Amino acid sequence: MKPALVSWPFWALLSAVFAALTAILAKVGVQGVGSDFATFVRTVVVLLALGAILAATGGWQDPGSVPGRSWLFLALSGLATGASWVCYFRALKLGDAARVAPVDKLSVVLVAVFGVAFLGERLSAANWLGVALVAAGAVLVAWR
Repeated sequence: MKPALVSWPFWALLSAVFAALTAILAKVGVQGVGSDFATFVRTVVVLLALGAILAATGGWQDPGSVPGRSWLFLALSGLATGASWVCYFRALKLGDAARVAPVDKLSVVLVAVFGVAFLGERLSAANWLGVALVAAGAVLVAWR
């Protein structure tokens, strides 16, 4: 594999690009459609796409090989994802994509706080400054 394909910054940046496209495409797609139905359509597409990826890469796993703790936390993560998507699409239905997406990205700030509080992760002063700047930037972009 090429070095970029096994690099977390590469995949994180690609995630950001797709997240940006998600906001723009969803804002157009949610017009004339209920936000919950739009979320349902998005979820079905995600399931089909991931099923195809797993089939193409041979990534299917025996469900019995997954530890119970992993099942619990993956299920909770799925519920949180679903709640996030429902709220996100509702916000897009009501607001400008250019203002909704930055507020949604306050998740970056919350992940830093939760990572320290619940996972024992450590951030340097420079890291905390970055977290504060992300928070300030999200507020300034969303400010009317």
